[in-house]
Amino acid sequence: MLIVIIAFTVLMLIGMPVAFAIGIAGALFFIQHPELPATIPIQVTVTETQNFALLAVPLFILAGNFLNNSGITTNLLKLATVLTGRMHGSLAQTSIALSTLMSGVTGSSIADAAMNARIIGLQMLKRGYARGYAAGVISYGSLLAPIIPPGIGFILYGTVGQVSIGRLFAAGIIPGLMLWAALAIAIAITARRRGYGPERETRATGREILLASWGGIWAILFPIMLLAGLRYGVFTPSEIGAFAVIYAVAVGFFAYRMLTFAGFREAIEGGLVDVGAVMFLLALSAIFGYGIVFERIPEVISDWMLGVTENAHVVMVLIVLFILIAGTFMEGSVLIIMLTPIFLPLVTNYGIDPVHFGLVFIIAATIGNYTPPVGAAMFVACQVLRCPISEYTRDSTPFLIAVTVVTLILIFVPSVVLLVPDMIFGADLR
Repeated sequence: MLIVIIAFTVLMLIGMPVAFAIGIAGALFFIQHPELPATIPIQVTVTETQNFALLAVPLFILAGNFLNNSGITTNLLKLATVLTGRMHGSLAQTSIALSTLMSGVTGSSIADAAMNARIIGLQMLKRGYARGYAAGVISYGSLLAPIIPPGIGFILYGTVGQVSIGRLFAAGIIPGLMLWAALAIAIAITARRRGYGPERETRATGREILLASWGGIWAILFPIMLLAGLRYGVFTPSEIGAFAVIYAVAVGFFAYRMLTFAGFREAIEGGLVDVGAVMFLLALSAIFGYGIVFERIPEVISDWMLGVTENAHVVMVLIVLFILIAGTFMEGSVLIIMLTPIFLPLVTNYGIDPVHFGLVFIIAATIGNYTPPVGAAMFVACQVLRCPISEYTRDSTPFLIAVTVVTLILIFVPSVVLLVPDMIFGADLR
């Protein structure tokens, strides 16, 4: 298996697309084991695409594309502006608030960073914000997208690890709000020092807040309806993805009346591209995953960890450090697909709740999107705002510290993560 990992690393370093790198490296495993039938790589690849639970992934991607073309972004931007316009660094605060409100729509940190960079990032530069600071706010704010439901990372982790997707969705609510608060505090402190003032002199009136909230009500209701549907057994995770698509189309055509047939076509085309990339990656990762199970990699790592420490918190910290390092070279969804079969059996041996681990795992894997050298969300924000990576790295440090503090709290206080899932779905006694 070591040769397979080395081959994957080399293929990534020479710039090969991730899906092909995983598939080729996985195929090398079967060359090393001629006793295995040559049909297995084909069988596991096809079988992975026929996993009914994974149907939720393309459906939620498609729903996100429809919502982005439905006019919901404009209404949420008005709400975010009303809520934060009186604060220091209000444009930066608006960006974080919009990321929080839009998280149930995009579900993807990269999509959120691209959207916010174009909508708010360019306005921040016109108001005199430093490029590195603006890019840092945009990129780290997009961390909220995969955490507040319905994040695609939860669906991938829940499907690969056979963990309740409903509980994972619920687990993201409090941590998502904590991340918003931490980033808002970091902005408030740094904006005062940099002299970034508020956008409006007076506080928003109750009428303004009410009208702005009514305009964004359909996006606010979206994650609530998803959790309610899962809690009361109205939908399975796959069926609720289909409901999300219908909901998005209905909101665009009938509620906001801003989803045109041209926008409908654009959403379908964009969704097909995104779905093709994700499903191709999932299919080829099954070859790699087969080798991990065959070589008993989870058991080997578990035995090594038990020799190092028996403290569950220390194990979590070690795993998070590994994921953070790996995340600087690989995209978060790749890490979730590759590492869940390795680490989930390990943490369950230590008595760590799979939902608690999943939430921390997804945050750690996503943080790699914001750090050099291969942070996808970082590159998106820096490209749109024409910001040098060195300037971004320097000015985004306060936001990295804020996210790190929240992650440590979530590691050592699992009740914060499990409070909402236990309230909605009942305590998991596993």
